[in-house]
Amino acid sequence: MGLAHSRNLCFAEKHMALSAKQKEKVTSDLKRHEKDTGSPEYQIALFTEKIKKLTSHLKKNPKDFHSRRGLLKMVSKRKKLMVYLAKVDEKGYKKVTKKLELK
Repeated sequence: MGLAHSRNLCFAEKHMALSAKQKEKVTSDLKRHEKDTGSPEYQIALFTEKIKKLTSHLKKNPKDFHSRRGLLKMVSKRKKLMVYLAKVDEKGYKKVTKKLELK
């Protein structure tokens, strides 16, 4: 493994998808059960973490328009999930907004 390859791994760890540890840290309080990956609460928590990460990336790289488009798509998906959760489970909605400090 050369120096260039190890440098790329470090970049990938910092800037790409969330690791399993990061996901667990973010979603541990909001999971409905241990193997939960599809509930709106879980998805909103993951989107929020990804949005925070991408926002900090875009502050450093303001001309990265492709990532900006991805950010806008994520914000839109999170908003749709929030609207759904507010309709279906108001207590869950309030819990998520309080925990993730949204609004």
